[in-house]
Amino acid sequence: MSVLSDLGRKEVSVENVAKKALKDEEVLSELLQGILSKKDTTRYNSFKVLLLLSEEHPEVLYSRWDFFAGLIDSDNSYRKLIAVRIMANLTRTDTKDKFNKIFDKYYNLFNDSVIVAGHLAANSGRIAKAKLELQTKITYKLLNIDKTDQKHKDLVKAGAIEAFDEYFEEARNKKKIIEFVKDQLNSKSPKTRKIAKEFLKKWENYASLGERK
Repeated sequence: MSVLSDLGRKEVSVENVAKKALKDEEVLSELLQGILSKKDTTRYNSFKVLLLLSEEHPEVLYSRWDFFAGLIDSDNSYRKLIAVRIMANLTRTDTKDKFNKIFDKYYNLFNDSVIVAGHLAANSGRIAKAKLELQTKITYKLLNIDKTDQKHKDLVKAGAIEAFDEYFEEARNKKKIIEFVKDQLNSKSPKTRKIAKEFLKKWENYASLGERK
């Protein structure tokens, strides 16, 4: 029986399907078909399995990098979201620097829907930790969300603060990051204001860095 038929059911064991995919290339191929399905349940379950694999066994999906990279060019925001989240996880095993080559295209998704842009911002922290050579460029992109065409910048900045929190200790631009976060204390988004307060409380030893003279 096809794995896709199982993925079409609301009750499915994501862990069990993931284990099958680790052992069987055909199952993995079916999962890739699944995220392109027009059926919501099949698409969602396939994504959950692939996301789990990307988190726990990124090396298994790395050979399918081009498939996920291709989703960035899709007209479908859900497919772009899949690309954003899974590729962020795959950067840990990106030995061929494939992410570096699509960096600009990836971050151009800040101009997409607020859901895609929000996840892009929030997942940037793990990319910054995996790709140290790109960390400064990533920081720049996050600090300059206001320069994008995103209509919901205030909300997307919540994801940016979450990302900064992941690599702040090793970040080179601590002063600019602190200034950025302090500015969000006056954000129109309650979520962003809350996350900004939590960030500044956590990193209070660095809070004075953002004080303008």
